[in-house]
Amino acid sequence: MNIKRDSSKKRTDIEPVSVDLYFIPVQTRVPLKFGPETLTSVICARTCMTVANEQGQTAQGWGETPLSVQWAWPSNLGYQERCETMQLFCRTLAEAWAKFDRQGHPIKLGSDFIESQLPDLLDKLNRQRGEQTEPMPHLAALVCCSAFDIALHDAYGQLLGRDVYSTYNAEFMNVDLSHFLKPADDVDFSFAGKYPADFLKFPPAETMPAWHLVGGKDLLDASELTGTEPKDGYPVLLPDWIKRDGLKCLKVKLRGDDSSWDVDRLVRVGKIALENNVVWLTSDFNCTVTRPDYVNEILDRLMIEHPRIYQMVLYVEQPFPYDLKENQIDVHGVSARKPLFMDESAHDWKLIRLGRSLGWTGVALKTCKTQTGALLSLCWARAHGMTLMVQDLTNPMLAQIPHVLLAAYAGTIMGVETNAMQFYPAASAPEEAVHPGLYQRRDGQVDLSTLNGPGFGYRINEIKRDLPELAARFEK
Repeated sequence: MNIKRDSSKKRTDIEPVSVDLYFIPVQTRVPLKFGPETLTSVICARTCMTVANEQGQTAQGWGETPLSVQWAWPSNLGYQERCETMQLFCRTLAEAWAKFDRQGHPIKLGSDFIESQLPDLLDKLNRQRGEQTEPMPHLAALVCCSAFDIALHDAYGQLLGRDVYSTYNAEFMNVDLSHFLKPADDVDFSFAGKYPADFLKFPPAETMPAWHLVGGKDLLDASELTGTEPKDGYPVLLPDWIKRDGLKCLKVKLRGDDSSWDVDRLVRVGKIALENNVVWLTSDFNCTVTRPDYVNEILDRLMIEHPRIYQMVLYVEQPFPYDLKENQIDVHGVSARKPLFMDESAHDWKLIRLGRSLGWTGVALKTCKTQTGALLSLCWARAHGMTLMVQDLTNPMLAQIPHVLLAAYAGTIMGVETNAMQFYPAASAPEEAVHPGLYQRRDGQVDLSTLNGPGFGYRINEIKRDLPELAARFEK
């Protein structure tokens, strides 16, 4: 996309002046399966960005994302090589953001960086790694970039002393959405004079239904116990999670290459759900399906043999490959049966536009693909009548807060997915002490009422977390 130049300036415009980067390792209490891979640990990138306005005032903002290698970069390459490459790219981004010599609102700065800087930095990294190894994909680059972009938005709110969501409008933004977005050819709509606030929900939800993830290795009943399960006071079996947290929504991870296993898994989880008053299910194939008929046959079989469980399936999530441009599969047959949501394929609004033309009906937003990108994708999708969901990247610690806030302002089809408390609950203990309702699910809900103050409302000064040694620091 060609970046349009705009001469309008506001006194509230900012620019980055320094960046700190930390890496926080986290171990899972139980394994989490992503398609063919399994996650047992993750490195979280945490950033602190200092910004300044033209008056010389400064403020710090914080951002964080788990570098979920298996999700962002599925590959036969070894995990360690991919993880170290993503960490190296975070260091590159820290320097590039600190030296990014532009001023404006965070959405403009974020968009400009993603469009004008990120592709070149990724190309340079991949050239340095050499032609003999697999290049790091754009999705992994976005995940790395998200921690910095989130920190930028938080810093802007901190500098103004207000909730950053209250700044996504004409009063603070330099340009309207027509600067960033172009509508589909088949709709009579203009983004001129429109701002993100026009597509957000005000006031935001204070509580939301929480989706629990049923991973491919999660235990469904006592017959699957081996005696090696963690004895840490948290549930192990799905029925115990449902009862303890009052869950009403279950997301079921499937294989996508074994229809018998997938049907059996859905039916088994569905029966447990019915026995425990769970209301909704959804299925996640993690991009492993290549034929729409695979999904259609599973849904049709459910409808005929288990109609009640079929009715509980609220939507189907991303069965097909990540690279939408290379895999332009007509999916109208699937979306005629159930709402079909893009996730890994929805890097930005342009890919959502392509997905809509192929039959996708919804978008699963993720802050790990940048706050800026999520907001612009939200606006494009809303303008075209697409349904929204906000999906987790098993977000612990600070990463949880922008994630749930996006869902609260987005107006999703049903609540928010949140599962860090399943896989590494102890990791978020300092943040949980300040925001207990965000790191525990009560009556099937998460509670955002403790979020207040500027930026994302982290209340960072109240969170007693000892950070690891600084991984990188750069100044303009």
